[in-house]
Amino acid sequence: MPAIPPRVLRFDAYALDLQQCSLRRGEEALELRPKAFDVLRFLVENWGRVIGKDEILKAVWGKQVVTDDALVQCIKDVRHTLSDDAHRIIKTIPRRGYLFCVEPLQDLSTRAASTHPMQDVSFCRAKDGVRIALASVGQGMPLVRPPTWFNHLDYDWTVQFRGALYRFLAERVQLVRYDGRGNGLSDRYVPAVSFATLEQDLEAVVDSLHLQKYALLGISQGAPIAIAHAARYPERVSKLILNGAYALGRNKRGSARDHEVGQAYLTLMRHGWGEEHSSFLRTFSTLYFPGASAEEIKALAELQRAAMSADAAVRLRLTCDDIDVVDLLPKVSAPTLVLHSRHDNAVPFEEGRRIGSAIPNARFVALESENHVPMPDEPAWPHFIAEIDAFLRQ
Repeated sequence: MPAIPPRVLRFDAYALDLQQCSLRRGEEALELRPKAFDVLRFLVENWGRVIGKDEILKAVWGKQVVTDDALVQCIKDVRHTLSDDAHRIIKTIPRRGYLFCVEPLQDLSTRAASTHPMQDVSFCRAKDGVRIALASVGQGMPLVRPPTWFNHLDYDWTVQFRGALYRFLAERVQLVRYDGRGNGLSDRYVPAVSFATLEQDLEAVVDSLHLQKYALLGISQGAPIAIAHAARYPERVSKLILNGAYALGRNKRGSARDHEVGQAYLTLMRHGWGEEHSSFLRTFSTLYFPGASAEEIKALAELQRAAMSADAAVRLRLTCDDIDVVDLLPKVSAPTLVLHSRHDNAVPFEEGRRIGSAIPNARFVALESENHVPMPDEPAWPHFIAEIDAFLRQ
């Protein structure tokens, strides 16, 4: 297994700085006793293999004589700090030792920090107590972007189309983004994932920032969340922008083909999430970004690994496949811009037309692209951002 250079290692929602001997969750510094930190460091650096107690004791305590109880207490402290009650990150292998299960990403946090403007990261709690991480950047009218399928407040900036769009928006508005439950810097292991909890997460974010009037940007899976919120809070939502949107999830569209494709997709996902050369990632890029380069596909794989586990991705995908907000479309009163790529293979063009025709006075714009969201280096991109810019200025 290749050695990882001793700098900042990212895993799950955490950043382990080996030079400053610190552990962070977003901007929040987490406290660990020195020996507990050293145990965590040794486990992370040796991820993916079972490490016996004697090896850990020798690496951390050296020639100092201590009992196994000292190691057990350090493991307990680390698990508590990482909210790893289910032992998903650090597994105990009976009679063999411990296994650190999450592959750390090498120093990507430094690259992410250098590619985006300074953002303010904070946390709020949803109704069921789940911690939601949110970030704000820019000034002006608040524009809140509900999360898509997989997100990470830092790593999102390293993916070409997301970073380019966010930089464009941050120059014009106060852009508010948040990681949905199970994603990014938000709580990873949550008791419930449903469309109702996704709505509650958005409510928690806008309430924590004391926003009384704001616009919404709903992309892909974030669109039905934005639609439902706009329908329920017409007095608060000033504008609604939707891209690659759907009102009916895959299981609700009445298509046997969609259902079969969806089941096959879930199988591939379970075995290839975040793996650059997997059949899943090839299928994903073909559906969502057929124009993506090898470098962009690699960035998507890194983002998937940083954002969430394969199990969490499947869990959220199943929730999204059962979404149905069709009855809420006529109740949206905010001025609405609906953009959809004409040759979108991930969400049918007809889904965009359904939304554009059902929301009163919505403006519908067809984009000449096969990508789910236009890429900055294709002809559809200037049209895409020009429409958003004009709509925000109105």
